[in-house]
Amino acid sequence: MSSPYLIHFLLEQARKENWRVTVADLDEGMARRRVGDHPNGETLAFDVNDAAQRRELIQGADVVVSLLAPQFQLMIAEDCLACGSHMVSASYASRELKALYDVAREKGLLLLAECGLDPGIDHMSSMEMIESIRADKGKVISFWSYGSGVPAPESISNPLKYAITWNPRNVVMAGEKGAQYLEHGHVKIVPRQRIFEQTWHVDVEGLGEMEAYSNRDSLSYPEVLGLKDVRTMVRATLRYPGFAGTWRQIVSLGLSDETIHIPDLQQRSYAEVVEMFLPLNLPGRNLPTRLSRLLNISPTGHIMQNLKWLGLFSEDKVSCKGDTAAAMLIDLLQKKLVLHEDECDMVVLQHEMEVEYEDKRRELRVSTMVHKGEAGGFTAMSRTVGLPAALAVCMILKEEILERGVLIPIHPGIYKPILEALASEGITFEHSVRKASAAPELY
Repeated sequence: MSSPYLIHFLLEQARKENWRVTVADLDEGMARRRVGDHPNGETLAFDVNDAAQRRELIQGADVVVSLLAPQFQLMIAEDCLACGSHMVSASYASRELKALYDVAREKGLLLLAECGLDPGIDHMSSMEMIESIRADKGKVISFWSYGSGVPAPESISNPLKYAITWNPRNVVMAGEKGAQYLEHGHVKIVPRQRIFEQTWHVDVEGLGEMEAYSNRDSLSYPEVLGLKDVRTMVRATLRYPGFAGTWRQIVSLGLSDETIHIPDLQQRSYAEVVEMFLPLNLPGRNLPTRLSRLLNISPTGHIMQNLKWLGLFSEDKVSCKGDTAAAMLIDLLQKKLVLHEDECDMVVLQHEMEVEYEDKRRELRVSTMVHKGEAGGFTAMSRTVGLPAALAVCMILKEEILERGVLIPIHPGIYKPILEALASEGITFEHSVRKASAAPELY
């Protein structure tokens, strides 16, 4: 779901530069639909677990773009090193990938990770802000960074106010590993069962109030971004208000679990599966009543209505592939949280940096990007994930990036030209300055 604009952009550049673009996918039919009859493109069926085919493909490529699931990132990177190919990825740089830094430098190769939207554009725009603050003799003492992919306000068509525009498994598993952040110099940990409980409000310029929850591990970013004076460092996800309340109950019930294998799942109804997660002999005349008692929520409230709308009380048979509750939920979300042809999505990035100057004066600098997709065309998610990666590929092929090793796009030689090119494509940030007291109070 993140690849269409990347492929489109690379094919158009390939036409100008006489390059070849190969799109490989487990479903070659999907690859063909992405490439069409473009003279500079070709497609093939590809199973990433086929080591011989994988190595042969990478051997023939100058640059490999990996939009595979994160668990395959290291496998691709190691083959790139063995075959002498550069790599660009939108996934987070794992600890194992970072360990390849010296080998990549010795081989004169660039393995560029986190070059999408979030991570990606967020890093690049952060570095641009930090550079400007330092030029003004200020220091960043607090940093809140927010990212989001949601339907545009005019395209909200379901009670969760959400639509699947990227990997649905990532949506279901969000928060599974909990989160860590730095607040006033103290490390704070949010276990997975509290991720969607500990939320706070964020005002987004032009959109109004949204809801935030902690995202993954924020503790490494002060060092990554060179923020030696920062006392608060929080990365968070934004949703429309109310989403987290419903999702909290889905997680609490256990429907995001992908470790317990449910026997004969496809022969069971959604209601039957939900019933499996309820304690034996829980009182109540029907499933919604018993579930409301387990979750301690109103049996007639909006959360229960949302669960009903999702189809969790339906007697229809489960139709997913796989045999876990998470597989069922992924399939259900893809059917229910659809972005229709006449609707468009929206991505949001917002950075809020509290800055202190030598005279002890403080201010809050805010940088906001709101980018909408095209109804019936490219999604904002596809454009903002795919375009940074595509631009990096073009720069590598034209030898405009000189850095080597395992990197993320925080180096001026990488992020400055990419941000400039993004702006020419209409992906821009609005900047403002507020009173420092406007910074959010977490929870």
